[in-house]
Amino acid sequence: MSPPAIVVQNLSKRYGNSHGVLALDQVNLSIEGGTVFGLMGPNGAGKTTLIKVLTGISDITSGSASVAGFDVRKESLKVRARIGWVAAEVILEDDFSAWENLWLQAELQGGIPGWEERAQYLLDYFGLADRKLDKVSKFSTGMRKKLEIALALLHQPSVIFMDEPTIGLDVATRRTLWDIVTGIHKEFGVTVLLTTHYIEEADALCDRIAIIDRGKIVAEGTPSELKARVKSDIVQLETSESVDATLLSNIPGVQDVRAQGNDWIIQVAASEDFLPQLFARVQTNEIRRISVEKPSLETVFLQITGHRIGEEEPMHDIRKFYAQMRRARG
Repeated sequence: MSPPAIVVQNLSKRYGNSHGVLALDQVNLSIEGGTVFGLMGPNGAGKTTLIKVLTGISDITSGSASVAGFDVRKESLKVRARIGWVAAEVILEDDFSAWENLWLQAELQGGIPGWEERAQYLLDYFGLADRKLDKVSKFSTGMRKKLEIALALLHQPSVIFMDEPTIGLDVATRRTLWDIVTGIHKEFGVTVLLTTHYIEEADALCDRIAIIDRGKIVAEGTPSELKARVKSDIVQLETSESVDATLLSNIPGVQDVRAQGNDWIIQVAASEDFLPQLFARVQTNEIRRISVEKPSLETVFLQITGHRIGEEEPMHDIRKFYAQMRRARG
């Protein structure tokens, strides 16, 4: 096992005075070197704030953090020399060529010995060598993202922060970026801290994932470990007035039934066993809508936080449902 590349201990960040917004609340993380670590949560959960703190852009209110073995507070210059950052927005000089952007990056790093050889290698690696003298304004979104990642790798960092790197991209370009993240992790041996609110992205790319909600880390583990926390399927129904709770709760395999009017949340051992028995007992015209949630990172997030990752406000009925289920399990 590699030593930790990032260590966060009881870290809090509050904006403003003591009554200001608490953006991070007693965060603890230890991220192994040479891995892809995902930070998953909705907008406003604290993902970007944590990256700003770890990269020295924003001060720590309390607690401590180290990156690449250096204290973020006391050795911020050493930290910055060993990290790269890829933001949600592509930040390049459009009137410069790809080569000129790489030169500018080398200058901003205080001069990188042998940067030309490194830059040419990166252009070859990302398939941009034949366009290196073209202005970036002529590049596609995917090409621009590749160049930005090349800039982040130019000074050979040991840790790269990627803050929502695929937000706003079409599906094809997003998947291309997934291949790139996997590739640079293996090729260059860097540790990647990736923030995202795309469930599929976290599942596909990350060795480990932490779920952050309202500034707190509420769960952490491998994708498989997190999904194993959900032991059942969730079936959501909208029915007519004639269906009652007793009918549904008596179906074999049903573990719990919650209702809000004609909307039902039913926890079942296996939906593939439950659904045929449901249709045998309930007329099709009495079921207006039905959906099934299999164990996934989405259902993990739903179970832990009470709302889906794309929602700004909690689904109070589902939060109540899962709270009741946790209490019932003791």
